Amino acid sequence: MRYAPSSFCRVALVSEHASPLAELGGPDAGGQNVYVAQLAEHLARRGHEVTVYTRRDSPGLPDQVTTSGGVRVVHVPAGPARPVPKDELFPYMAEFGDFLARQWRTRPPDVAHAHFWMSGTAALAGARELGVPVVQTYHALGTVKRRHQGADDTSPPQRPAMEAMIGRECRRVLATCADEVTELTAMGVDPGRVSVVPCGVDPTHFAPVAGAAPRPGGPRRLLAVGRLVRRKGFDRAIRALVDVPDAELLIAGGPEAELLFAEPEAERLLKVAEEYRVADRVTLLGAVHHADMPRLMSSADLVLSLPHYEPFGIVPIEAMACRTPVLATAVGGHLDTVLDGVTGALVAPEEPEEPEEKDGDDLAGVVRALLADPERLARYGAAGRERVLARYTWDRVTDGVCRVYSAVRADAAPSLSGAVR
Repeated sequence: MRYAPSSFCRVALVSEHASPLAELGGPDAGGQNVYVAQLAEHLARRGHEVTVYTRRDSPGLPDQVTTSGGVRVVHVPAGPARPVPKDELFPYMAEFGDFLARQWRTRPPDVAHAHFWMSGTAALAGARELGVPVVQTYHALGTVKRRHQGADDTSPPQRPAMEAMIGRECRRVLATCADEVTELTAMGVDPGRVSVVPCGVDPTHFAPVAGAAPRPGGPRRLLAVGRLVRRKGFDRAIRALVDVPDAELLIAGGPEAELLFAEPEAERLLKVAEEYRVADRVTLLGAVHHADMPRLMSSADLVLSLPHYEPFGIVPIEAMACRTPVLATAVGGHLDTVLDGVTGALVAPEEPEEPEEKDGDDLAGVVRALLADPERLARYGAAGRERVLARYTWDRVTDGVCRVYSAVRADAAPSLSGAVR
């Protein structure tokens, strides 16, 4: 479904820490930045007026910037004009909300779409007296983070309660996967007010690269991609390499290669590789430029995505778009995106507190079985590309988001049959 000019909409995207203009790879710059940037550009292409509100984190930033695609980005003065870790931004959200209220009083948007829970508090504050409907996308939930990280969770203590309040007060919650709906329901959010629309990928950029496959006779290539944080499970992939003797493991993510070895998690992973005597077959690549990622993914026999938990997980669909099969943990959005036995394989997550040598973790056995069956790998890869084209393009995502916008503008509950699952 495409939206005609008669359905013109003034859209305010509120993204307090994730600017669509940010360079990816920073500590708080990742999937949410991509989501906001892509959604904004695709909405603008359809003729909508789109403004993104994000926090000013540098004194040199202009008040606003208009992108080549016609998206206006407003830098909101809330808190100090310098980078602040996102978990420390909550005290500035009242100031952010006041700014939105002043901006919207003269020309209110038709819909405000908040990204992340802190943006939700600011958007609700800005919209409350104006009757602007607010749609909320959490991108990650504090209840899940706290359950898995425990004392290591640096989120403000009020985050779970605030997320539940936002879910009750906003007009609609836009979840990215079915597992999130279950979590929201447990938080007390009415599932009838939740629509599922996933994250997306650009299949013209993430596409198979001819000639990128490893040369015959070389080691089989396993690839893992993501921020260098413990929950991503890179150490599990390293340990599995012991029982996959004909394979190498490449890990892409973290700072630039020249700064990589000052990174604590990189140091820990190298120690794991040395302990398990596979250091000669493990390569930490550091940051890989977005333009180079399709070639890297196309060069792999198998992409491993093994986080302990994952709100959505963009890496599997990027790999699938490159026609590379995926082996992923059965968590979060992976349960929706990776069809076990069709586009790849799912394995149980490894809990961080479990012994590394726990019985029954046959990740290596699954990897060996897949690498030994090239026909199955090719079949999974082709099916993965087809699944991305059918469900996970940004056009498809924008269709689902626009249906939600149209419904909240009409003050009617949107049908979940129109959601992307």
